[in-house]
Amino acid sequence: MLKPNSALRTEAYAALQGNWLMAAVTTLINMAVAAILGNIPWIGWIAVILIGPVLGWGLYMVFYDLFREHKLVINTLFGGFNDYKRVLGTMLLVQVYTFLWTLLLIVPGIIKGCSYAMTPFILREHPELSYNAAIEKSMAMMEGNKMKFFLLCLSFIGWAILCLLTLGIGYLFLYPYIYTSFVAFYEDLKAQQGEAVIVDTPQAE
Repeated sequence: MLKPNSALRTEAYAALQGNWLMAAVTTLINMAVAAILGNIPWIGWIAVILIGPVLGWGLYMVFYDLFREHKLVINTLFGGFNDYKRVLGTMLLVQVYTFLWTLLLIVPGIIKGCSYAMTPFILREHPELSYNAAIEKSMAMMEGNKMKFFLLCLSFIGWAILCLLTLGIGYLFLYPYIYTSFVAFYEDLKAQQGEAVIVDTPQAE
Protein backbone atom coordinates (compact mmCIF):
# COMPACT_ATOMS: atom_id res chain seq x y z
CA MET A 1 0.00 0.00 0.00
CA LEU A 2 1.35 3.40 -0.97
CA LYS A 3 2.28 5.84 1.75
CA PRO A 4 -0.02 8.84 2.30
CA ASN A 5 1.12 12.03 0.60
CA SER A 6 1.67 13.66 3.98
CA ALA A 7 4.28 10.99 4.77
CA LEU A 8 6.00 11.61 1.43
CA ARG A 9 6.18 15.33 2.13
CA THR A 10 7.61 14.58 5.57
CA GLU A 11 10.32 12.39 4.01
CA ALA A 12 11.15 15.13 1.51
CA TYR A 13 11.34 17.74 4.26
CA ALA A 14 13.65 15.52 6.29
CA ALA A 15 15.93 14.99 3.27
CA LEU A 16 16.24 18.75 2.84
CA GLN A 17 17.27 19.43 6.43
CA GLY A 18 20.71 21.01 6.40
CA ASN A 19 20.51 21.44 2.63
CA TRP A 20 17.91 24.18 2.22
CA LEU A 21 20.40 26.91 1.31
CA MET A 22 22.21 24.82 -1.29
CA ALA A 23 18.87 23.65 -2.66
CA ALA A 24 17.74 27.27 -3.06
CA VAL A 25 21.03 28.25 -4.71
CA THR A 26 20.73 25.36 -7.17
CA THR A 27 17.16 26.37 -8.02
CA LEU A 28 18.28 29.98 -8.47
CA ILE A 29 21.03 28.92 -10.87
CA ASN A 30 18.52 26.89 -12.88
CA MET A 31 16.12 29.83 -13.08
CA ALA A 32 18.89 32.30 -13.91
CA VAL A 33 20.28 30.19 -16.75
CA ALA A 34 16.78 29.69 -18.16
CA ALA A 35 16.12 33.45 -17.98
CA ILE A 36 19.42 34.30 -19.67
CA LEU A 37 18.82 31.80 -22.45
CA GLY A 38 15.32 33.09 -23.02
CA ASN A 39 16.57 36.64 -23.46
CA ILE A 40 19.29 35.97 -26.02
CA PRO A 41 18.38 38.18 -28.99
CA TRP A 42 16.92 36.40 -32.02
CA ILE A 43 17.76 32.85 -30.94
CA GLY A 44 16.55 32.79 -27.34
CA TRP A 45 13.67 30.43 -28.07
CA ILE A 46 16.02 27.99 -29.81
CA ALA A 47 18.35 28.00 -26.81
CA VAL A 48 15.42 27.34 -24.49
CA ILE A 49 14.30 24.36 -26.59
CA LEU A 50 17.78 22.86 -26.87
CA ILE A 51 18.96 23.47 -23.31
CA GLY A 52 15.92 24.09 -21.10
CA PRO A 53 14.64 20.48 -20.97
CA VAL A 54 18.12 19.17 -20.11
CA LEU A 55 18.52 21.67 -17.28
CA GLY A 56 15.01 20.83 -16.07
CA TRP A 57 15.97 17.15 -15.94
CA GLY A 58 19.16 18.07 -14.11
CA LEU A 59 17.18 19.85 -11.40
CA TYR A 60 15.14 16.70 -10.86
CA MET A 61 18.39 14.74 -10.53
CA VAL A 62 19.84 17.12 -7.94
CA PHE A 63 16.98 16.27 -5.59
CA TYR A 64 16.90 12.64 -6.69
CA ASP A 65 20.48 12.29 -5.44
CA LEU A 66 19.69 14.28 -2.31
CA PHE A 67 16.83 11.98 -1.38
CA ARG A 68 18.58 8.72 -2.24
CA GLU A 69 22.20 9.46 -1.39
CA HIS A 70 21.82 12.25 1.18
CA LYS A 71 24.06 14.65 -0.70
CA LEU A 72 23.42 17.69 -2.84
CA VAL A 73 25.85 18.36 -5.68
CA ILE A 74 25.13 21.49 -7.72
CA ASN A 75 27.07 20.16 -10.72
CA THR A 76 24.42 17.45 -11.09
CA LEU A 77 22.26 20.22 -12.54
CA PHE A 78 24.31 19.96 -15.74
CA GLY A 79 24.59 16.16 -15.76
CA GLY A 80 22.07 15.78 -18.57
CA PHE A 81 24.60 17.15 -21.05
CA ASN A 82 26.60 13.94 -20.59
CA ASP A 83 23.67 12.08 -22.16
CA TYR A 84 22.37 15.00 -24.15
CA LYS A 85 20.52 13.34 -27.04
CA ARG A 86 18.61 10.84 -24.91
CA VAL A 87 17.67 13.32 -22.19
CA LEU A 88 16.73 16.15 -24.54
CA GLY A 89 14.73 13.93 -26.89
CA THR A 90 12.76 12.24 -24.13
CA MET A 91 12.00 15.37 -22.14
CA LEU A 92 10.97 17.21 -25.29
CA LEU A 93 8.59 14.39 -26.16
CA VAL A 94 7.04 14.64 -22.69
CA GLN A 95 6.46 18.36 -23.23
CA VAL A 96 5.07 17.90 -26.72
CA TYR A 97 2.71 15.09 -25.73
CA THR A 98 1.45 17.04 -22.71
CA PHE A 99 0.96 20.17 -24.82
CA LEU A 100 -0.97 18.30 -27.50
CA TRP A 101 -3.29 16.71 -24.95
CA THR A 102 -3.80 20.10 -23.30
CA LEU A 103 -4.90 21.51 -26.66
CA LEU A 104 -7.86 19.13 -26.51
CA LEU A 105 -8.89 20.12 -22.99
CA ILE A 106 -7.12 21.13 -19.77
CA VAL A 107 -8.18 17.98 -17.91
CA PRO A 108 -6.70 15.49 -20.41
CA GLY A 109 -3.49 17.52 -20.34
CA ILE A 110 -3.31 17.28 -16.56
CA ILE A 111 -4.02 13.54 -16.63
CA LYS A 112 -1.31 12.92 -19.20
CA GLY A 113 1.11 15.20 -17.37
CA CYS A 114 0.64 13.03 -14.27
CA SER A 115 1.01 9.89 -16.37
CA TYR A 116 4.39 11.03 -17.71
CA ALA A 117 5.65 12.40 -14.36
CA MET A 118 8.03 9.54 -13.52
CA THR A 119 9.91 9.80 -16.83
CA PRO A 120 12.86 11.88 -15.48
CA PHE A 121 13.65 9.30 -12.82
CA ILE A 122 13.24 6.40 -15.22
CA LEU A 123 15.75 8.03 -17.56
CA ARG A 124 18.25 8.11 -14.70
CA GLU A 125 17.73 4.54 -13.52
CA HIS A 126 17.30 2.90 -16.91
CA PRO A 127 19.97 4.14 -19.35
CA GLU A 128 18.78 1.54 -21.85
CA LEU A 129 15.44 3.35 -22.16
CA SER A 130 14.76 6.55 -24.04
CA TYR A 131 12.04 8.43 -25.89
CA ASN A 132 8.72 6.57 -25.95
CA ALA A 133 10.08 3.57 -24.04
CA ALA A 134 10.87 5.70 -20.97
CA ILE A 135 7.55 7.51 -21.23
CA GLU A 136 5.63 4.26 -21.57
CA LYS A 137 7.30 2.87 -18.46
CA SER A 138 6.17 5.97 -16.59
CA MET A 139 2.64 5.43 -17.89
CA ALA A 140 2.73 1.84 -16.65
CA MET A 141 3.95 2.88 -13.20
CA MET A 142 1.33 5.61 -12.90
CA GLU A 143 -1.60 3.41 -13.89
CA GLY A 144 -4.08 3.80 -11.04
CA ASN A 145 -1.82 6.33 -9.27
CA LYS A 146 -2.38 9.50 -11.26
CA MET A 147 -4.98 10.93 -8.88
CA LYS A 148 -2.69 10.38 -5.90
CA PHE A 149 0.11 12.23 -7.68
CA PHE A 150 -2.24 15.02 -8.69
CA LEU A 151 -3.33 15.45 -5.07
CA LEU A 152 0.33 15.59 -4.04
CA CYS A 153 0.86 18.42 -6.51
CA LEU A 154 -2.31 20.11 -5.33
CA SER A 155 -1.13 20.02 -1.71
CA PHE A 156 1.54 22.63 -2.50
CA ILE A 157 -0.87 25.27 -3.78
CA GLY A 158 -1.16 26.99 -0.40
CA TRP A 159 2.61 27.30 -0.17
CA ALA A 160 2.77 28.59 -3.75
CA ILE A 161 0.30 31.36 -2.91
CA LEU A 162 2.27 32.32 0.20
CA CYS A 163 5.44 32.50 -1.89
CA LEU A 164 3.86 35.34 -3.86
CA LEU A 165 4.02 37.42 -0.69
CA THR A 166 7.82 37.00 -0.67
CA LEU A 167 8.14 38.54 -4.15
CA GLY A 168 8.91 35.09 -5.48
CA ILE A 169 11.91 34.38 -3.24
CA GLY A 170 9.98 31.66 -1.45
CA TYR A 171 9.84 29.63 -4.66
CA LEU A 172 13.58 29.01 -4.36
CA PHE A 173 12.72 26.88 -1.33
CA LEU A 174 9.35 25.58 -2.47
CA TYR A 175 10.60 24.01 -5.71
CA PRO A 176 13.18 21.84 -3.91
CA TYR A 177 10.44 20.71 -1.52
CA ILE A 178 8.14 19.82 -4.43
CA TYR A 179 10.82 18.05 -6.47
CA THR A 180 12.08 16.06 -3.49
CA SER A 181 8.49 15.04 -2.72
CA PHE A 182 8.21 13.77 -6.30
CA VAL A 183 11.31 11.64 -5.72
CA ALA A 184 9.74 10.27 -2.53
CA PHE A 185 6.60 9.44 -4.53
CA TYR A 186 8.66 7.64 -7.18
CA GLU A 187 10.66 5.65 -4.64
CA ASP A 188 7.50 4.58 -2.83
CA LEU A 189 5.79 3.65 -6.10
CA LYS A 190 8.83 1.67 -7.23
CA ALA A 191 9.04 -0.15 -3.89
CA GLN A 192 5.40 -1.17 -4.10
CA GLN A 193 5.52 -2.30 -7.70
CA GLY A 194 9.02 -3.72 -7.78
CA GLU A 195 11.33 -3.44 -10.76
CA ALA A 196 9.21 -5.74 -12.94
CA VAL A 197 7.05 -2.99 -14.43
CA ILE A 198 6.46 -4.06 -18.01
CA VAL A 199 7.47 -1.51 -20.62
CA ASP A 200 5.12 -2.88 -23.27
CA THR A 201 2.25 -0.50 -22.59
CA PRO A 202 0.00 1.64 -24.83
CA GLN A 203 1.78 4.21 -26.92
CA ALA A 204 2.38 7.64 -25.35
CA GLU A 205 0.28 9.82 -27.60
